[in-house]
Order: sequence, then structure tokens, then C-alpha cells
Amino acid sequence: MASAYTPTQISHYLSHISLPTKYHDSANRVLDLEFLSALHTHQLSTIPYENLSIHYSCCHKVPLDPQGLYNKFMKNGRGGYCMENSIFFNYILRGLGFQVYTAGARVRPRVGGVPQGDYMGWVHVVNIVTLPTGIKYMVDVSFGGDGAIKPIPLLEDHITRNIGTQELRLVHDSIPQHIDKGHKVWIYQYRNQSDMPWNSFFCFPELEFTLADYQVMNHFTSTSPDSFQTYTVLVVKFLREGNEIVGKVMLVNGDVKRNMGGKTSLVKTCKTEEERVEALREYFGIDLTQEESEGIRGTVTELNRPFEANFLLTTVDS
Repeated sequence: MASAYTPTQISHYLSHISLPTKYHDSANRVLDLEFLSALHTHQLSTIPYENLSIHYSCCHKVPLDPQGLYNKFMKNGRGGYCMENSIFFNYILRGLGFQVYTAGARVRPRVGGVPQGDYMGWVHVVNIVTLPTGIKYMVDVSFGGDGAIKPIPLLEDHITRNIGTQELRLVHDSIPQHIDKGHKVWIYQYRNQSDMPWNSFFCFPELEFTLADYQVMNHFTSTSPDSFQTYTVLVVKFLREGNEIVGKVMLVNGDVKRNMGGKTSLVKTCKTEEERVEALREYFGIDLTQEESEGIRGTVTELNRPFEANFLLTTVDS
């Protein structure tokens, strides 16, 4: 299926993410791992993972139409959460000529900072790219804090180095909730050092999902009181030096945190909405409009509300 974006839109996107000019020439473009990895790196470090449309908007909805996503991401430093970013990136990859489709993923919630317990329903999205070599890669540009900073091959126990000492791998196996243990999925695992145990965080099948599937997933994720997205203001932007991801800066409700080389430090705690809106601008380059800034008033995530509840983050490291 063709991309929703024109060649002109694709070209503008490549400039927007500061992709090296050697990849801009469509006549000599090679659809290899080097190009895919460069796109992954520059997408991550330019377009943040953020769920601000749920909190800072007049309607508190998350549209998934491709032109709306494009227009949102090309200005004011904005990004989106997993369904927004991954669907957008899918259209970009298709427009560049890659063989790619999207798949839904089940995620385990964090308990005490570590993913534990049962996998939730379909609340995440990954892209699966098949390169001309025939090797398939999981490309995930919107998982947040413990997300992969490069494509990961769909190969058993292939270890990929992430930020700092963190390592990643995919395991092809069933999950505890499966009745049919012969039904296997790819399980995304991480560990923060090579001598630590592996933590299973999310899983996905090699089954193509469609936009109709994501409309259902998106409705629950962005509106249900059982979804952490509706009671947590969350932004994660990866930091790049040259062509390498070296760290990340995060906003979790009122706290701004920075992680460099795998070590997290608290940068700032915002006490008021004015402070948080300014922090979005200062640390993430996100410039909310006046209307967007006012959209959070009277909601559960507004800072400095009476009887404000404190919630634990479930998807990025603290």
C-alpha cells in the first residue's frame, strides 16, 4: 500500500529530523540497515514520545489520521504516544520504499520499577520491516524510557546494546496467559547490566494490524480511567550527539528527569502549570499554544489541584 505522504512531505520530514544529506537522494537511496538505523535515530531524537494531546487540548482526543499527525509533528516540537508516532513512521517508511507493516503489542505494567505480572491488552504498536536481505527487524520509535534506540532483528537471543550498559533482545516464545503454548510471539526483554536477569516488557506477533484495529486500541488507551495515559502526563525525548543516541530527558507528571549513560537524575520538580508549560519549552522544545495550555484546567492531571493524587509511572524508568 502506498504512503499517505507525498514526496515533498517526505523530503520536508527528512530535513525536519536533520537526517544527513547523503540519505536524501532518492535516486541513489539504498534500503539497508544503515539507512533504517539512521532514520530510527533521528526520528527518536526529534519527535518525542508524549501524551500531551490527552491532557493539553480542548477535546482530550488523539486523532490518528495521517495528515493530522504530519501537521502536528512538523511544528512546535510536538510528538505523540505510541500509536501516533508508530503509525506516522510507518507512512514515512512506506513513502521511502521500505517493506513494512505494523503489529500490535501487549505490555506488562511496572511494579516497583520492574515490569511484572500479566500482559495487558493491545496498547502498543511496533513496525516490522523486511530488508532486501530477507531479515525482519522490529522498529519501535515510541515505547518511551526503555525503548530500543535502534532496529532489532527478529532473531532468537540476538543481544543489542542500548543506552549505557542496558542490553536488549527478542525471545520467540509463548506468554503465561496463552492457553495454546504452541502459539509463540516475540517477547521484548531488557536488562540494565550483563550480569542481571532479563525482564520481559512487551510482546508482539508477526500479525499485521490495520488502522481499524488501532482505532479501537486508541480509544481505550486515550480515554479509559484504567489506562495510565489518562492520569499521567508523560514526555520522553532521546538526546543525540552526532548520529548516536546518548541519553534521554523525561517528564513524569511534574518531575523532569535526565538519563545519561544509564544513570537517572532529577532535574526539576514543577509545582504549577506555568512551571510545567515552561519546562516543556525549556527541556523538550515543545511550545504549547495558549488554548492547549488551558486545556488541562479542571482535569485530574492539572498541577496544584486540591487533593491532587500521586500516581506511579508504569512505562518509563524512574
